[in-house]
Amino acid sequence: MLTTPVCEARRGRGRGRTKSRVQIGLPITGKYRDPESDQYYNNNNGAKILQASHFDLEYVLGHKIAFLCVAKGNPRPHITWYKDGAEIYQHLYMHVHEWRIGDDRVKSKIEIDPATQMDAGLYECTADNMYSIDRRSFKTDFSIAFD
Repeated sequence: MLTTPVCEARRGRGRGRTKSRVQIGLPITGKYRDPESDQYYNNNNGAKILQASHFDLEYVLGHKIAFLCVAKGNPRPHITWYKDGAEIYQHLYMHVHEWRIGDDRVKSKIEIDPATQMDAGLYECTADNMYSIDRRSFKTDFSIAFD
């Protein structure tokens, strides 16, 4: 007689809440199995984000919101902005400013004015050059101000 193992599964959340081990928007660091990957991600000339806005932002509807990203690398990195995974572009209410600093740095700032409910979401700045990619994420949600 063959017996098969029995697995019990529970649906739903269960009693306790667990914390996710995945952290969004943190730099990629560490050792890699493949030496080529290790050299790519840990290259001294690779794009590195030096300064970024706070991760969690609550904004007031109708007011301005802004995100900042400063990156360094050789060659100078290119910064690209995303919202909820899709690349975003400047338009009438969203302005992207970029400044070159020295030979190896770039500062990018995105401003949304006035902010609406549709601007809530997960924003991300990605800095990349020929050696590596670095990214930071910013989560936003709105609040309603009562005058």
